[in-house]
Amino acid sequence: MGLTLAQLTQAIRYKVDIDMETVVAESIAEHALGFFGFSNRIIDNALEPTDRNLFYQLQDYDLLTTESEETTLWDGREWRIHYWKFKADAEELARLSAVEDKS
Repeated sequence: MGLTLAQLTQAIRYKVDIDMETVVAESIAEHALGFFGFSNRIIDNALEPTDRNLFYQLQDYDLLTTESEETTLWDGREWRIHYWKFKADAEELARLSAVEDKS
């Protein structure tokens, strides 16, 4: 199960700046989620440099992580594929943020 727009918005506010306007955090969340669609990870090659920079920032805030896999090409060369995915505890961060907002 992936993150919802509301969950990622809350997680961004919690990790970046709790006083961030919701509309700003939601814009960042919507942009990031747009790459994932119905998948839990995306291939790094699909990103433009500016989008990759956003993903590195989200990684710095402990919301995204990377993984890679290797495969052997038909000619015997090894090929490494890099992916981005949301960290497992990103949903927990969203929940914590929502609880703090209610306090």
